[in-house]
Amino acid sequence: MSVEISVLVGRIEALALDAVVNAANTRLLPGAGVDGALRAAAGPALTALTASMPALAVGEAMLTPGFNAPAKYIIHTAAPIWAIPGDEDEKIAALGRCYRASIALAGAHDLASIAFPCLGTGNFGWPRPLACSIAIEASRAALGQAPSIARLVFCCFTPADAQLYRAALAQPTAV
Repeated sequence: MSVEISVLVGRIEALALDAVVNAANTRLLPGAGVDGALRAAAGPALTALTASMPALAVGEAMLTPGFNAPAKYIIHTAAPIWAIPGDEDEKIAALGRCYRASIALAGAHDLASIAFPCLGTGNFGWPRPLACSIAIEASRAALGQAPSIARLVFCCFTPADAQLYRAALAQPTAV
């Protein structure tokens, strides 16, 4: 089955898909950016639930209901922080795991659609072109293991980010 991969400029908390991905912190505490927007859309039940959940390791993913948000589910994943000292190769691998774990979780729940924000490019300081290439490469690799997914959306907050994703998706995949 072929997967429709698209890029849009918009607000991820407004998407009515099976799952949207939250750029969470490891302790699943309320944050700003994507996390704050999704919590506002979902309502206080999301924060009440995540407060009772165990910490999330970098690169892992967890599923919660979408509550009042238009999406049925929210998949929370914690990206590594680029801006702090550490092994760059491990950070790159961990960001890729965020995408693969999120797609695997969606597939395990037989979800048909998933949307990602530009993980790590806000407060976590990832260079946008690097984060974009990791997102596309990891997602393409993971989709083969999640046959239920028919639609993947990269939901970009700015037109400049969307342009990066569209250009990267136009590049042929390595064989």
